[in-house]
Amino acid sequence: MLPLWRGRGIREAGGRFSALGRELLGHWGAWRGAPGDSGACLVEKRLCPSSFLEPPPLGGGADAEEAEGQVPVASRNPELSGLASTDPSGQCRLAELLRSLMPRTLDGQITLEKTPSYFVTREAPGRIHGMSPDTKLIVVVRNPVTRAISDYAQTLSKTPGLPSFRALAFRHGLGPVDTAWSAVRIGLYAQHLTNWLRLFPLSRFLFVSGERLVSDPAGEVGRVQDFLGLKRVVTDKHFYFNATKGFPCLKKAQGGSRPRCLGKSKGRPHPRVPEAVVRRLRDFYRPFNRRFYQMTGQDFGWD
Repeated sequence: MLPLWRGRGIREAGGRFSALGRELLGHWGAWRGAPGDSGACLVEKRLCPSSFLEPPPLGGGADAEEAEGQVPVASRNPELSGLASTDPSGQCRLAELLRSLMPRTLDGQITLEKTPSYFVTREAPGRIHGMSPDTKLIVVVRNPVTRAISDYAQTLSKTPGLPSFRALAFRHGLGPVDTAWSAVRIGLYAQHLTNWLRLFPLSRFLFVSGERLVSDPAGEVGRVQDFLGLKRVVTDKHFYFNATKGFPCLKKAQGGSRPRCLGKSKGRPHPRVPEAVVRRLRDFYRPFNRRFYQMTGQDFGWD
């Protein structure tokens, strides 16, 4: 999730999960806080946040990094995961700490913070609404089957010897889908969105297609700029496709500095998954996808 705050004194911050974020903000109750504890805090009224909610992993902080220097948005690494911690005590103090860690901005800039797990964590909407009910929420989603395989590939790269994708995704061979496995559960977008819509109206959300972000990055980034009330500064002149990575790279329209491409951890090959497994997962996600289309008013074309 990328929260963005419009106002004076704070610059947009985004990035990636880090030991720093967990250490400094790990006591701020959010994901596993007490049931019903909204964690409301008083924050500066001059701030008018916007936010990215991005189910992990969809490119990490790359979206924020690409925007920096092109539009009045600046990104901060590492990600600040303070809204995703466990202890509800000291939330107002830590809210101030969270804001103090963000770089300063000028009037008219937007403050941004992105932590992917915000979207899939039950207590996060209450905590964010408590900080600023005017927050704008940008959700980047992709085909949940592809997302689950990508999630597995990332975990496998860090944990060799992991059981097969099939063994983790299903119980008893090709029995029931195991929704307890986070790689599967995260893709139940309709369920997660239901949690957010209890506090935020649909008008506060922009839903970005992860597939179109690759095939038509200028088009999707244009929608983001419109949603945030920004001038369309980033256009198709700022992108070129890197065939090696399989992702677009960002460049300055008039040349100059070197293009900025996704890091080494992005675009890694996916493990081969049997077609029967993929087909079962598609069937499993289909009703959830259709409900998500109805809720958002967008057909992402995953079925």
